[in-house]
Amino acid sequence: MFGPALARLFAAFALMLPAVLLAQSSSAIDYRLDARASNVSAKVSFFGLASKTARFPRMEGNVTIVPGAPQRATIDVTFDAVAIEAPDETTLKRLRGEKFFWVERYPTVRFVGRSIKLSSPTKGVVTGQLTARGVTRRETLDVTFANDPAKSHGRPVSFTGEMEIDRRDYGMKSYQLIVGNTVDISLKARMVPR
Repeated sequence: MFGPALARLFAAFALMLPAVLLAQSSSAIDYRLDARASNVSAKVSFFGLASKTARFPRMEGNVTIVPGAPQRATIDVTFDAVAIEAPDETTLKRLRGEKFFWVERYPTVRFVGRSIKLSSPTKGVVTGQLTARGVTRRETLDVTFANDPAKSHGRPVSFTGEMEIDRRDYGMKSYQLIVGNTVDISLKARMVPR
């Protein structure tokens, strides 16, 4: 008497199971940036012979990863430009001043990535908007994850990122005979589940 009904129940369950598993695998995982274990630096050439590197020691941010749908990943990181560090006091004063970051008016730098295109489970390109000195431009961040974020299952995830920008695009046009125009930005980040 229960045989056909039970068979139909199992058949219905078998049909629903892939949809349930797919929904679970595509559930968003939210992370926050572990600022103590993260850092970002910006390097420019100096007199064409050497380079100078500035660091942003204070930052905060959130990352959302959607397993099985990397195009839906988001990264939103804000750096405290007021806290910028430089190798010497003269450089620090100039970086904080009106000709560069102008921290009195623009105290933060922000990157908002709205999608990631993976070339492997641990490498990809994040496309987003970088805002510095009141200017927002589309930029790309090459990322390498220490482990496959889709398989992190809520565990911490670490990654590095590289971006190259032209400082003139953000209104930083001074000292062009001394300071290079290309800025190499490096990000090292650790994300922990929220």
